[in-house]
Order: sequence, then C-alpha cells, then structure tokens
Amino acid sequence: MDIIERFFQHAAQSYFLFGPRGTGKSTWVHRHLPHSFVIDLLVPDAYRNFSGRPERLRDVLEAQLNPGIIVIDEIQKAPQLLDVVHYLMEKHRDWQFILTGSSARKLKRAGVDLLAGRALLKTMHPFMASELGDRFSLDDALSTGMVPLIVNAPDSAEALKAYATLYIREEVQMEGLVRNIGDFSRFLEAASFSHGSTLNITEVARDCQIGRKAVESYFSILEDLLLAFRLQVFAKRAKRHLSSHPKFYIFDAGVFRSIRPTGPLDKPQEIDGGALEGLVAQHIRAWISYSGNPADLYFWRTKSGNEVDFVVYGEEVFCAIEVKNSANLRSKSVNSLIAFKEDYPEAEVYLLYRGRERIYHKNVLCLPCEEFLKKLVPGEPMIF
Repeated sequence: MDIIERFFQHAAQSYFLFGPRGTGKSTWVHRHLPHSFVIDLLVPDAYRNFSGRPERLRDVLEAQLNPGIIVIDEIQKAPQLLDVVHYLMEKHRDWQFILTGSSARKLKRAGVDLLAGRALLKTMHPFMASELGDRFSLDDALSTGMVPLIVNAPDSAEALKAYATLYIREEVQMEGLVRNIGDFSRFLEAASFSHGSTLNITEVARDCQIGRKAVESYFSILEDLLLAFRLQVFAKRAKRHLSSHPKFYIFDAGVFRSIRPTGPLDKPQEIDGGALEGLVAQHIRAWISYSGNPADLYFWRTKSGNEVDFVVYGEEVFCAIEVKNSANLRSKSVNSLIAFKEDYPEAEVYLLYRGRERIYHKNVLCLPCEEFLKKLVPGEPMIF
C-alpha cells in the first residue's frame, strides 16, 4: 500500500504523543524519525528492564555517543520513567524526548505535570478525509471508521470487530483498571447509546445495572484511554437558559458502530445519524489539534429545545455546525442555526447533510457532508 501522509507535525521540543491504539503513532515515528533512539515498552524484555530499574534509562542513554531524539513507545506502561526523563531533560538540554502513549491514566497518577512546560502534549487522531483524498469513502467511513489500523487491514470489518475486544483485554483487564470486566463490557454497550447525546450518568447506570460511582469511573477510564470525549455547552455571553449536561462521543464512528448493539428495536437511521455526527466531530477535533491555532469544540443546547451539534470557537474561528443524516432539507432543519445566529451574529453557520448540492436555505449555507470533510484541511480556514 502507498504511504498516506499525515497532517501531524513534528515539534522542535520534547513532547508527549498520545492517541488511541491503531492511529499510527509508531508508524509515523519510524517513517519520519528513522534515526531516533527507540525504546519500545511493548517488547517484554525492554519493559522488564526499564520498569524494574528506571535508572537504567539514564545509564543506557548516557552511554550513547549522541542519542539526539529519544522515543519511548507506550510510556504509560512504565510511568516511573518520567522522573528519569525529567532529570535527563534538565541535564541534557540538546536531547529531545518523544513519549508516545495510548492511555493517559497511569501518567496522570504518576504526575505527568512534572514535565509541564518541558514537554508539549500532542495527539494523533484517526485519518481525516483530506488525508485519504480520493481513497476516502463516506460510506466506508460510516461503516468501519477512520482508524488507520482498521482502514489498512485486509478485512476492515473483521479488524473492527476485534478492536474493542483488544482494548478491553489489553488496556483495561491486563492493566487492572477495573475489577469486573463483565460490568465494564455491559457499561460499554450502555454508553454507546449516549453517543451524540447529552450525557445522563444516572440513566446509563440504570441501563447497565451498575452503581453510579462505578459508571462515573468507567466514563473517566474511556476518556483516559482516549476512546471517548465530552463536549461542554457553549455559554459565552449566553442570552438564553442553556443545558448544563455535556455531550458524549466515542472517538471513532466505526468503533461506535462496533460497540452499539443492534436489534429489532434499533432503527438503522438512528445509528447512521450517530455515526455521521461522530465522524464530523472527530474531523473537527483533528482539524483543531493539527492546525495549532487555539480553538475549542462545544455544542449549544437551550432548555427550550434549540440545539446546534457543534460550535468551534477560537481566536481565528467562530462557527456553528448542524449535522443532518438526510438527503433532503426540511423547513425546520436550520431553525436552531438561525436561533444561534440571532444570539451570535459574528458566527458563520453551516448545515451538513447527505444531499449532493450546495444550497442556501433561509440564508444558511447547506453543504454536502462529504464535501465538508474533504475540504477540512488543518491550517486552512474553516470557511466554505
């Protein structure tokens, strides 16, 4: 397969490179930093040697003539190495560390703030449509997602089925993050019904018959494993009574679909709509992350029922985006965007839908969702 160039950019100083399993962190490092000194903690011997005696990292690196860029892969497996990394950063100012990881949980417990100011926090996301170019298929993205490990697999559908199991077994069970893996599996299914919706933890706890405190900790685990994220309500200069609950998303549309149970009572259009909304969310998050411009992603929901799926707000961007899993526009499709525009006339507003043409509907620009995704390029304005 031809190499697919990523939008992720190397930095001049040391940094943490986080990202869910399979998003291509190690592949990117090996391709773009081929002469770096790599320590892979997924290799059993390396893990045993460095986790049992962290100071060995100092001994090994200082024995090198000029290690230059040092990569420690899966740093969360041995967070005790951070103290040694901190020491080496102070002693050897010309060394650069890249610390990759698929979980921030153990690092938080170990005090990742120790390196604040000395190491940036960067993220590798699933593929963006503009990275894939002509290879991008909206139908495939909604079916099997955009995780490179899955996209590049000979059988993407089979790879997707194994993905959630891989996380449960390796990241959750083997690292002892939960005591009852059966409870966590039931929680995952129940949480998938909250994808793209305002989060009600009490309701999720009732659905999976697990205590509320346990469910709260499970949601935190999902976020620490980078498998999910929450969006807060946009409340700057609020002129209306707003919802106080965040929205919840699983990080990839395909992973959401693989976790979400289906049956006679589950409407396919509901699952398709959740996958489409999640796909847009993951693209906007990647655009913000790779662009390097300070911006945040929110949603907007009033207590009277007006809701806009996404609000992107930063120094150089302010836009509201509504996503509709329909090829047709209805009279009320843009009502929430119109209400948002009344409160925030400075904002650009867009409606994304499954139709094929760009069209203004009640002075709101409506775009084919596929066009929006393909034209979303980090570093370029979000203006269409």
